[in-house]
Amino acid sequence: MYLILFIGIMVVSLIVQTRFKNKFKKYSEMPLGNGMSGAEIAQKMLNDNGIYDVKVLSIPDRLGDHYNPSDKTVNLSPEVYSGRSVAAAAVAAHECGHAVQHAKAYKWLGFRSAMVPMVNAASKLTSWVLMLGVMLFAFSKGGNPWLLAVGVGALAITTIFSFITLPVEFDASNRALEWLNHAGVTYNGEEHDGAKDALKWAAMTYVVAALSALVTLLYYASILFGGRRSD
Repeated sequence: MYLILFIGIMVVSLIVQTRFKNKFKKYSEMPLGNGMSGAEIAQKMLNDNGIYDVKVLSIPDRLGDHYNPSDKTVNLSPEVYSGRSVAAAAVAAHECGHAVQHAKAYKWLGFRSAMVPMVNAASKLTSWVLMLGVMLFAFSKGGNPWLLAVGVGALAITTIFSFITLPVEFDASNRALEWLNHAGVTYNGEEHDGAKDALKWAAMTYVVAALSALVTLLYYASILFGGRRSD
């Protein structure tokens, strides 16, 4: 059963990733009517929300756009920072949506930020602890589950983090789309629909990642608890 789920998730992930890249390419080639760059849009959205202590920076990473709450920076890739397209507008506004969440103490962003140190530690443990844990568990015929239990616990933390990320990402996109519409940045239906479509497929990549993490967690948990029941 888990093999079928893993294959299904892999296929869906490939479809979603391909679809997202195609959508980003399509809307990157759709000029924004007002001619604003992603950096200008980001700065305007921050100012319109009364946020003046967040810097908008250009980073070299393609598709590496993100908001960093620790140093209050909106980091945009070159194609977004300098781009004057519907895709650039959507991504820039989305990342600023996270800055607005931070400024307004959005609870899910707070939960997510609080989990980051724990998740970083868990991520370092997960792969090798699970591998060694499964081997030890199998060789001891279920008699030594502790290392595997640690691995499953670490995996549970990263899985919870993946699901907490979902409302954070969807809310940031909703804030972005609402602002783009009301601020007149995407001032016609085609531009607004394009921004909405691009952000929808970006969000779907997080959904697939969360489901993949859940299936992996259930698989290793079934080994742990199934082996212990059969002991």
